[in-house]
Amino acid sequence: MRKVSREMDSNWALEIMRKAPYITVSFTRPDGTAYGVPLSLASNGDDIWYFHCAPEGDKLDAIAVNPEVCLSAVTKCQLTVGPKDGTFTLQYRSAIAFGKAEVVTDNEEKILALRLISQRFLPKHMDAFEEAVKRSLHRTAVVKVVLSAPPTGKRKQYDKNGDEMKYGRME
Repeated sequence: MRKVSREMDSNWALEIMRKAPYITVSFTRPDGTAYGVPLSLASNGDDIWYFHCAPEGDKLDAIAVNPEVCLSAVTKCQLTVGPKDGTFTLQYRSAIAFGKAEVVTDNEEKILALRLISQRFLPKHMDAFEEAVKRSLHRTAVVKVVLSAPPTGKRKQYDKNGDEMKYGRME
């Protein structure tokens, strides 16, 4: 990380990943080109993340050839004029993690993953979960990403006095 003064610890980065409305997952396609797509992921612990997709397509084709992926999440993204120097800048909170993706084949784990995703994004509609799974499990792929190392976090944020909050300083 070039600006280590903005680096945040892995627990902070995990919180960013858990709060982000989506996480961009970057793959390498079979032809070697990059493919990044924002997805709705949910975690089971700190190092296991799940997403669902169609049972065929670019994501699964990429994973079959190169299962290494990169996860990137951003929250609190706000264009700003630097309070003390008037520069145009961006305040943000971000996290990045690397891992290995694999298609989940066990139905119990698929249902667990879909439950985690649904609980994260549709908690008020869990009464419809069982019926939805019965209807669509056979036509839904689930991918598990196991992180190879804890995520790293980075932040640019100003305090109420207009000073950049560096070195992990919290407010």
